[in-house]
Amino acid sequence: NMNYGPITALMTIESSFIPFPSEVVVPPAAAVSVMPGSELNIFLIVLFATFGAILGALVNYGLSVWLGRPIIYGFADSKLGHLCLLSGEKIKKAEDYFNEHGKVSTFVCRLIPGIRQLISIPAGLARMPLGAFIGYTALGAGIWNCVLAALGYVIGDNIELVTKYSHEIGYALLGILVVVIAFLIIKKAIKSR
Repeated sequence: NMNYGPITALMTIESSFIPFPSEVVVPPAAAVSVMPGSELNIFLIVLFATFGAILGALVNYGLSVWLGRPIIYGFADSKLGHLCLLSGEKIKKAEDYFNEHGKVSTFVCRLIPGIRQLISIPAGLARMPLGAFIGYTALGAGIWNCVLAALGYVIGDNIELVTKYSHEIGYALLGILVVVIAFLIIKKAIKSR
């Protein structure tokens, strides 16, 4: 039932401060686009996903300009902010990165999972010119969405293989998840010492 409206809406949510992965929007839509009878076009998927990413980034940018640094940091350190996977430390890192690397960081960080949603906040706090902000955001989000769409296209074009080896793929993903969790636990234990 996916079409361009929900793709735009979900990518707007993903690009705002609400934690929602773009990986569950663009690849499945692209996979559906290669199936017989699909009305979705992969190029329009990328276009609407990028438009949604710009809208979500503008939400963060606008809130940062409107609310200002003390309220943004206060929200990030609140219980609701923590539910949105925010913290003052994360905002500070994003702001430091933005201040160190300038406007181009809004482009570069759109390609880094976990940071791409946050980079709009320091851009707003620094009152980056809106045209440059939209341009860099569109370029970075567009590249990221092309990568995700290509991944979905390959999966959709090879759906028989994916279905045939779904158990093996599931076990591999579970194994990767276990390794990542173990790494994070070990890293936290080492850091706390």
